[in-house]
Amino acid sequence: MLDQQRLQLRAAFFQAIRIFFQDLGFLEVDTPVRQPLVIPEQNIAHVPSGTHFLQSSPELYMKRLLASGCERIFQICRCFRYGEHGRLHLEEFVMLEWYRLDADYNDLMLDCEQLFQFLGTEVAGCHFPVSLAGQWDRITVEQAFQNYCPVSVNQALQEDRFDLLLVEHIEPHLGGNIPTFLYDYPLELASLARPKASQPEVAERFELYMSGIELANGFSELTDSVQQRSRFEEEFNKMGLRDRAQRKMPEFFLRDLEKIDRAAGIAMGLDRLFMLLAGQDSLATAVTFSPDELDM
Repeated sequence: MLDQQRLQLRAAFFQAIRIFFQDLGFLEVDTPVRQPLVIPEQNIAHVPSGTHFLQSSPELYMKRLLASGCERIFQICRCFRYGEHGRLHLEEFVMLEWYRLDADYNDLMLDCEQLFQFLGTEVAGCHFPVSLAGQWDRITVEQAFQNYCPVSVNQALQEDRFDLLLVEHIEPHLGGNIPTFLYDYPLELASLARPKASQPEVAERFELYMSGIELANGFSELTDSVQQRSRFEEEFNKMGLRDRAQRKMPEFFLRDLEKIDRAAGIAMGLDRLFMLLAGQDSLATAVTFSPDELDM
């Protein structure tokens, strides 16, 4: 359980984030925590809740709000992923997501820089473990594999070892002195990001790292519903015989996606960020109650 000092610090941290986005004209929204359908994603195990699932991300519903005419929205919400335990993983965690119409992933990187600088000046007691001054590091996924990994990114993909090699060889080098954006992911890992017009073999996707820890995942959004449907079908094939309820196509989302022209969105793990700012080494000591402190 957090002591009084860290409870106060955590409250100030969340309040400052809300002030930052409200000052930029973002609308705070909320979306259903219990969802009948989930984003088709082979690497995420969802938590059942009766006939529904607890959300792993508010992404589908926030994009539907974009399609309805919202231009800038943000949300701070609880998300859930079954079986995630460890120093940097909890089954229940706090996510910040924000979306912009008429924007791309470069705009989101600037948002990140401005948000962190705001937190650094506005939240007394929060201390970033790295410098925020100057231009933050940016490195493509291809270059990161060339610099730090014994195999190329293409070989890693062919051997289905991308995530393993990323964690073992690359992440420890990212964000050690200043935050680092790892960007331009292979199209095979585009998720819901659009292809890069000048380099169609990669997607306009980035992840933000600090002290070797991944904090955020941002996209220039894929707004082509035909391409998105095809990607979802690929995920279904990879998911095999998993629960049929997780294999239903989110038709309302795909219908609304067609109404979005150009947009960008990002998810940021706030428990991880608070852990770093509070000088903690584990999520268990950065959240109000750790899983070990709950009655079982």
